[in-house]
Amino acid sequence: MKASELLNHWEKEFGEPLSETRYELPLNEKDAARVEALAEMFPGCSREQLLRDLVSAALSDLTSSFPYIAGDKVVAQDEDGYPVYEDVGPTPQFLKLTRKHLHSLQKH
Repeated sequence: MKASELLNHWEKEFGEPLSETRYELPLNEKDAARVEALAEMFPGCSREQLLRDLVSAALSDLTSSFPYIAGDKVVAQDEDGYPVYEDVGPTPQFLKLTRKHLHSLQKH
């Protein structure tokens, strides 16, 4: 989900299963004021839900901006028959590590 889609998401009020892992972090004053403004604009959403959705949107935005870096290995052909090279950028490593940690979290 992109940050620009958050308003629609908050209005629908649905979510995914939550992990038991908790993160605590201080915010700078400007960001804290922004969270408070959102909480006032959307009184049906808790600050925790707002922050959870903001983190999710930021992670989606970040990972979609990872560059594709073509490696030497051909892994497929496109619809015109041209080779598609293995991505050796950060995306494959991030996806692999995400699956590893998701598997670990789902065991608990």
